[in-house]
Amino acid sequence: MAVSITQTTSSNISFSNTEVAFRSKSDNDLRRSYLLFKAIGYNWLVNAGPALVKTAFALRLPIRGLVKATVFKQFCGGESMNACDATMRHLFDYGIGSILDYSVEGKEAEQEFDHTMEETIATVLKAKGNKQIPFCVFKVTGLARFDLLVKVNEGLPLSADEKYEFSKVEQRMERICKTAYENNVRIFIDAEESWIQVAIDGLATQMMQKFNGSRAIVFNTIQLYRHDRLAYLKRSYEQARQQGYYYGVKLVRGAYMEKERERAAKMGYQSPIQPDKAASDRDYDEALRFCLNNIAFISLCAGSHNENSSQLLVQLMAQEGLANNDERIYFSQLFGMSDHISYNLSAAGYNVAKYLPYGPVEAVLPYLIRRAQENTSAKGQAGRELTLITSELKRRRLKQ
Repeated sequence: MAVSITQTTSSNISFSNTEVAFRSKSDNDLRRSYLLFKAIGYNWLVNAGPALVKTAFALRLPIRGLVKATVFKQFCGGESMNACDATMRHLFDYGIGSILDYSVEGKEAEQEFDHTMEETIATVLKAKGNKQIPFCVFKVTGLARFDLLVKVNEGLPLSADEKYEFSKVEQRMERICKTAYENNVRIFIDAEESWIQVAIDGLATQMMQKFNGSRAIVFNTIQLYRHDRLAYLKRSYEQARQQGYYYGVKLVRGAYMEKERERAAKMGYQSPIQPDKAASDRDYDEALRFCLNNIAFISLCAGSHNENSSQLLVQLMAQEGLANNDERIYFSQLFGMSDHISYNLSAAGYNVAKYLPYGPVEAVLPYLIRRAQENTSAKGQAGRELTLITSELKRRRLKQ
């Protein structure tokens, strides 16, 4: 049954309402999630788990069913695009859209890059006219060899073969973005490691210049856990205004912090990561303010699991007199996480979409491992999820 949606502005919202947050979950769903987040809370298990799982798959041990029934079920929509249909319908019953994310990583061959391009195009065609899918998404590393992007990023000369290889990357990106443009489907280009991000930014800018002339179709992603990205956001917007195209941006904090710091220390350059979480939060919130101040020419997706930043965006929208469901502004969280943010925002009439990863169980293991690792802190996501689930199960027991 679809949830009714309000269209008026408000300046405050509660993220502690677990009845709304978990209204789509059965008691068994909550207990399964509780056990999973409890396990994820043990650092030793998360640290040892990836190697054990990879070894078990390599030895063809019968653990596929266990992985699929636990961590895969929590964080993924299915093993194929069409297998996500039931999950997408279920989310949309509660006013939440899905962002289909083909999460197969680590490929190196040209035919694999072509396959990812065709898969992404298929998600765009599925999204055409489909209110359940407000955005599509891809990673440039799904279309290009990582080491090639490093060379482009550093401005190193390319061989004739490498120039041809990079032209194929540009062609893949153009085919995806042109299909999105022709079918009026908005598409995200995900952010990645800093040592390939300049190359990604250049490609994203090319696509925005070509396809954002009348509205934001192509969105670049900015990671605000980097100390230089707020300035980049402002420069990118000014370039878009000067060149006459709309700017699409997804704001996130980031997902490569430890890897970034380790590489900077190993190679002897200044880490691009903020000095502390407070600095990251400050820049993220300032980026929200900048986007709302320039909303006439910016379309924004706030990809955040942070309650304070989500609350701030609600308040900024009210201050600007914007409707809760203004099509230029979306909130987004990952599937399987932060339902207390997603469902409470949706119930109040805001535009919300969940990243919905899919792909064969073995192929999405790197994605699943990252989700487990970022949930390990008891003070972080896993602890927060456990507290919310416990509170809701207690509320349901008392109600009986």
